[in-house]
Amino acid sequence: MTESIYTCTEDFDVTPNVQADFDKNGYILVRSLLDQEEIKLLKDALESDEGLMRHAFCRDDGEGGKSRLVLWNQPGNDITGVMARCEKVAGTMEKLLGGEVYHYHTKLMMKEARTGGAFVWHQDYGYWYENGCIFPDMGTVFIALDQATQENGCLKVIPGSQRVGRIDHVRVGDQVGADVERVTEVRKFLPLAHVEMEPGDALFFHCNLLHRSEQNHSDHRRWAFLVAYNRASNNPVMEHHHPRYTPMSKVANSVIKTCATPVDPEEKDIWDPVACPSVSQLSLDKKIGK
Repeated sequence: MTESIYTCTEDFDVTPNVQADFDKNGYILVRSLLDQEEIKLLKDALESDEGLMRHAFCRDDGEGGKSRLVLWNQPGNDITGVMARCEKVAGTMEKLLGGEVYHYHTKLMMKEARTGGAFVWHQDYGYWYENGCIFPDMGTVFIALDQATQENGCLKVIPGSQRVGRIDHVRVGDQVGADVERVTEVRKFLPLAHVEMEPGDALFFHCNLLHRSEQNHSDHRRWAFLVAYNRASNNPVMEHHHPRYTPMSKVANSVIKTCATPVDPEEKDIWDPVACPSVSQLSLDKKIGK
């Protein structure tokens, strides 16, 4: 990766150059978005909270591996909610997407050492389109909690692939992935980039950017904290398992280090995929007659 890479400073902002890189490549990578103290606060809170972890579920990658994740719909006021609502995370995404955003969901993705599964090629909008989100005015902030390398299954992206538009998605194992034939054709025109990250680095990416990750065969886990946002103007036209427009109160970056609540599962509306299947899964099941 040689483009779209920046380092967070006190005066970091979405300049015309930053916006141009995001529009061209579908992402920007911001080194050290969270400093060492902030990333430690987040990791310690997540690692010590049993209430959140009891809601974790697994996804079969169709290749013999599994990854764990836990997903919640409301940010709340604990350390994870403050992270999702702070200016350098939510405020930056608002500028990149060109308008007010709200919290669509947050998830902790846990790719454990030696057993962590792969995630197939996909676009987030491949799922979110099915949720009644009419426009691809959506994006995700992927924050590395651990070092992410090619050895432990870092993200792979296809820069510029957001410009091909939404690709049809199909079932792959327990996952939903982009049509493999179309991805093969896209890769004839566009390059592949490995997103290697240090703890605290953050990838801001567009919902139509094609991305995937490989299994983790290394001795090092790869955990990541992801926050998804939707433009307020893109309020979904149907009720589904994620929120429709809910105003989000942003907070100053300084609040991260003063937040006294580690994790509060009670205020998060944690998603149970068994009790409330995703719309995209149900749609695919209907198409294949399950």
